[in-house]
Amino acid sequence: MVVYYVLAAISCWIGIKSLMGGFRFAAYVRRETSRPLPDFRPFASVIAPGRGLEPGLADNLRPLLAQDYPRYEVLFVFDRADDPAIQVVEELKTNVAMRIIIAGPATDSGQKVHNLRAATTRVDPESEVLVFVDTDARPGKDWLKKLVAPLVDEQLGASTGYRWFIPEKGGLASRLRSVWNASIASALGRDTTKNFCWGGSTAIRRSTFNQLAVNDRWRGTVSDDFTITSVLKEAKLPIHFTPNCLVASAGDCDFKELLEFTTRQIKITRVYASHLWLPLLLGSSLFTIAFFGGLILISLHPRLSVACFLVIIFALGAAKSFIRFHAVSRVLETSHRDLVAHILLWPVASLLYLYNAIIAGLSQRITWRGITYELKSPREAVIISRDS
Repeated sequence: MVVYYVLAAISCWIGIKSLMGGFRFAAYVRRETSRPLPDFRPFASVIAPGRGLEPGLADNLRPLLAQDYPRYEVLFVFDRADDPAIQVVEELKTNVAMRIIIAGPATDSGQKVHNLRAATTRVDPESEVLVFVDTDARPGKDWLKKLVAPLVDEQLGASTGYRWFIPEKGGLASRLRSVWNASIASALGRDTTKNFCWGGSTAIRRSTFNQLAVNDRWRGTVSDDFTITSVLKEAKLPIHFTPNCLVASAGDCDFKELLEFTTRQIKITRVYASHLWLPLLLGSSLFTIAFFGGLILISLHPRLSVACFLVIIFALGAAKSFIRFHAVSRVLETSHRDLVAHILLWPVASLLYLYNAIIAGLSQRITWRGITYELKSPREAVIISRDS
């Protein structure tokens, strides 16, 4: 029991530190969303790489062509001319400058990265800012100007937002995915040296992109955002997290899709940010022993001391989940049902992180948009197979 008490005490200490991080995240979101927006709106090129159909695709892409922004273009990039998503794009045509680019199949990198590399060489000559967005993100009409505005500071490396999963029909798997992802969102904040770029909502000056040779650094990689984050950190350029650009990713998933998505993210993390994988494995292991181990202990031999530890551990995590959810509600429309899920399911999400970390330690093979890759290293990805 002494060993358990020590581990539970450490888990409580980590929980307190995590809760303090939640308060800092909420304060940052409140401050940034209240700040006047700089009047910086140069010509921007929005690049949206895609592959295949997905639920809500038209609803996700439509806002890209209706941004409250003076001058910009949207480049939709696919690997094949017969991709069914192209028809969806063509039906959304507006007065905004829009182009469809066929990048061809990838050979020496991930398909998404290959698409991005092709598109960045074909942007409008007037373009001063490159903006990257995922097709499963559903931005608001002010998303572009809010994402680009921080780049008024020429010393800034990039401006980034992040995803927030919003279940549509609900269901345990969909809500658990949202809770699992939320903990990553609150890792962003005031400290620009610790922030990272999310490929689904990132803006960078074209001059910075070219000066750092990001297109060349993408060669051989699968993760566009981890790579660009690494390049910016090497150059000691700050990454600004823009809470106003927290983007809804609306949709549902089943448990198979949940496990595939979460495990793929951690496998990519292990390859591209290996320094984060071991702490994740150890931290989630500690929590599992302290919380779920405590539940087993108390079911076998009820002890008030164990019950107290369990209550404290759960309350700390629930409090952080509440604070984080309330902060995000300043930017996105959320529901009370989602709030309940975030408060109650966070221990299950931590258990899921442990599963993800263990599997990531055993395999570096992932399947993404119908293509299977073996992640040899941050600069080498081998395509094992691709669907038809």
